[in-house]
Amino acid sequence: MKEDIDLLKYEKQLKKEGYKYIGGTDEAGRGPLYGPVVAACTCLPEEFELEGLTDSKKLTEKKREKFYEYLINNIPYGIGIVDAKTIDEINIYEASREAMKIAIKKLSEKVPLDIVLTDAMPIDLDIDVRPIIKGDAKSLTIAAASVIAKVTRDHMLYEVDKAHPEYGFKNHKGYPTKAHLEAINKYGLIDGYRLTYGPIKKYKEEGKC
Repeated sequence: MKEDIDLLKYEKQLKKEGYKYIGGTDEAGRGPLYGPVVAACTCLPEEFELEGLTDSKKLTEKKREKFYEYLINNIPYGIGIVDAKTIDEINIYEASREAMKIAIKKLSEKVPLDIVLTDAMPIDLDIDVRPIIKGDAKSLTIAAASVIAKVTRDHMLYEVDKAHPEYGFKNHKGYPTKAHLEAINKYGLIDGYRLTYGPIKKYKEEGKC
């Protein structure tokens, strides 16, 4: 039987090293053709527990929503959003990093962070940063950030869906599904698409918009 992973292992070690306020950051939305990339940064209170919380990708939408409601009402957090236009200008990797910096800065206005754990993302900050490979599945602080980032972005896409239901954003959240690509071919592009992304770039090059 596989042993349970201690999702507070890194946080406990950092506390032993003398760090008090430990942030965790993660992003959502690198892969979609449409919309912003959204990052969150969290700082968990002492003795924090939330059974079942893990990397947002491993959770059902229903569970993500449940954890999201609990987290935003019980822990300090910051959110960073970088739009599609900026993603096209600086690339998604740098846009993800920028979104994280914004989220960290917003949280730092509430909590004097000593260090930030990231999901394998190196970030240049005035405080210590510890990138952890697959950190969203190994650190509860990063996992909390991943849930807040994911659900925040999903909620943004639900609003877009209300304005443009023919595209089906509530289902695919901007990712390049077959139904999404068919909708683009049928209805064209609306503001918010990432024009440097393969399928959208090809669509424009073929003179379809």
